Amino acid sequence: MVSVGRKKMDITEFGKIVLHNKPVVLNSNAVEEVKKCHDFLKVFSKGKLIYGINTGFGPMAQYRIDDADLRQLQYNLVRSHSSGLGKVMSSTQTRATMLARLNTLLLGYSGIHPDTVKLMSTLINNEAYPCVYAHGGVGASGDLVQLAHLALGLIGEGEFWFKGKITPAKDVFKALELEPMQIHIREGLSILNGTSAMTGVGGINVIMARRLVLWSLLLSLMINEMMEAYNDSFSAELNNVKLHSGQMQVAELMRTLGAKSKLLRKRDEHLYDRKVTEEVINDKVQEYYSLRCVPQILGAILDTVQNAQEVIENELNSVNDNPVVDYKNENIFHGGNFHGDYVSLEMDKLKLVVTKLSMLAERQLNFLLNPHLNQKLPAFANAGKLGLNFGMQGMQYPATSTVAENQALSTSLYIHSIPNNNDNQDIVSMGCNAAMVCSQVIENAHEVLAVELVALVQAIDIRKISTKLSPASKWLYENTRKLFPYFEEDFAPSQKMQQVKAWLMETDITEHFQKEINALS
Repeated sequence: MVSVGRKKMDITEFGKIVLHNKPVVLNSNAVEEVKKCHDFLKVFSKGKLIYGINTGFGPMAQYRIDDADLRQLQYNLVRSHSSGLGKVMSSTQTRATMLARLNTLLLGYSGIHPDTVKLMSTLINNEAYPCVYAHGGVGASGDLVQLAHLALGLIGEGEFWFKGKITPAKDVFKALELEPMQIHIREGLSILNGTSAMTGVGGINVIMARRLVLWSLLLSLMINEMMEAYNDSFSAELNNVKLHSGQMQVAELMRTLGAKSKLLRKRDEHLYDRKVTEEVINDKVQEYYSLRCVPQILGAILDTVQNAQEVIENELNSVNDNPVVDYKNENIFHGGNFHGDYVSLEMDKLKLVVTKLSMLAERQLNFLLNPHLNQKLPAFANAGKLGLNFGMQGMQYPATSTVAENQALSTSLYIHSIPNNNDNQDIVSMGCNAAMVCSQVIENAHEVLAVELVALVQAIDIRKISTKLSPASKWLYENTRKLFPYFEEDFAPSQKMQQVKAWLMETDITEHFQKEINALS
């Protein structure tokens, strides 16, 4: 179990709950803070005009609501804003959204009843999450539409992801013998106003992007081994004089993982310690950029991932609804903590660098398949009869087209603010859009890497050098070969490529190489 509340949740704990389905347990002191805030709001709000308690919402805040209608006001807000369109977010994305909302509510600044956080934790632990739609939120006043669907499920309406299937909410509550959430004062607005959908999806994106960096690093190491390239492109001496931490980390990890390779060459042994007399050097003195500049390219990507992680962790542990109920200072503060600019900007940056990562993989793939470039392999890594068989020729197309899609998707959502809500929301973040598009770019990148990986292991077998690989590359080679065997005759590869992609997406590569990664800290 992972304790939630009172202490800052980091991306590791977030990942354990969201991706590994670890159950949550609520910190009792955090629940007590929620109760104190609720009790304060109940007393403080009497006889006062407070937004979202006894007023309409948004541009209709000038309308005072009668005491008899206060609970109905919250139900009306939830139902009216459950207007999402597009695809239903995945159960994992909704679990992440629910966890992000739970974590911020446990900070004790929202005025909700403690029963709400208890219900949310119970649903999470039973793999029951309200269905949330991808389209609808503009990322100011929070992820209003996405979180309205979350609230709709909590009040026992709409549909749920339940044990991996979409199920009517009433059937879920019956199966779990639970009562839906009751409205006490402002449970509707407290759940709707916030950045939890973009933050939850963003947290998954950060984890998956970090894994992609390591996958790309391993593939880059493997292609350098396949080419028997010189190893000074990731030497300490070269990379430590370029003062970017990501570059230095990537280079060090390549050195660590490639240390026992029998294929990488030392430049001094081949070019410095003997006299070179040839007029034309057939053996390349320097590799193409896609092989030689890996620390510089992946280093910038890694630094961006790390910055995105910091922003997501901060947002995950922030009070991000409105108004903020501060029982300690005995006041209520109105503002815009629901505005999703921080997350939106990071998601745009993250998808940009993941697109660049997919471009690096595509260039490495093209290098492998073009004999004029690599000068070591037959065209298209074709182990069959040239002309009669086609090798990897057909498999290159989806990689190329998917990179093009990533490039098109990499336009910024952060700057695409469109005023709405009668111009009350006159500048917005589009944060949830940014997070969802980023998740698509990340999935696309796994497809491109899957194709490159298949081409790489094929190239290694054509050259008969698998026994000389570094242990890290050998691990990657062997796991790929379990899913995609060496081939000479043509066959329809789509299903096997899908299996390789699924393996890349589902394998926690950072956990596998945690010892080597920890050594960099």
